[in-house]
Amino acid sequence: MISTKGRYALRVMIDIAENDSGSYIPLKDIAERQQISKKYLEIIVKDLVNAKLLTGVSGKGGGYRLCRKPEDYTVGEILEVMEGTLAIVGCLVKDSDDCPRAASCQTLPMWEEYNEMIYNFFNSKKLSDLIKKDN
Repeated sequence: MISTKGRYALRVMIDIAENDSGSYIPLKDIAERQQISKKYLEIIVKDLVNAKLLTGVSGKGGGYRLCRKPEDYTVGEILEVMEGTLAIVGCLVKDSDDCPRAASCQTLPMWEEYNEMIYNFFNSKKLSDLIKKDN
């Protein structure tokens, strides 16, 4: 399940992309438009800045903006920053220990197929796909 943190991170990224005028966008403006607590958004944007998805500046004229063009972000990368792995079962998490039952696991092929569908779905969607076209 995608948490509110992941869903709100997408909303923040969309909001910033839609309201990009070349200058930094104040967090209070994003919070107002998205009707999300500024305090909660501070936690989210900190993670997005640390992951180098956003850049932020404090003080007068400060705020946040995208590091790249909207078409250069995938929904999958944004969600993974906020959620960690999107792997459906523990044995499919990258760099996890090999499961001793993998060779005989009758359900593993099903989990692999489902996991691949999720990965392909979220990584085929670009931030630009979610932006309102009339902006």
